[in-house]
Amino acid sequence: MGLENRQDSGSFILTARQWIGKTNARGIKAKPGRFGGTFALKDIAFEFASWIPVEFKLCLIREFQRLKDEEHETAGLGCPA
Repeated sequence: MGLENRQDSGSFILTARQWIGKTNARGIKAKPGRFGGTFALKDIAFEFASWIPVEFKLCLIREFQRLKDEEHETAGLGCPA
């Protein structure tokens, strides 16, 4: 059964590992086990987080940018343009 046919069911679940396997996704990795997790490029991670309220998403993006600016300053690179 394809992804398109299963999405209408009320119990449809698609794990990160299934998504990667069925779509040959790049930029996302799922590791099982104690120190595992789902890891993705920042743009993919932001898009997956789009289900959260807009206000929180904006706060998340600003905090990420602040941390990256701080990282650049600590490395002596100055703030990126």
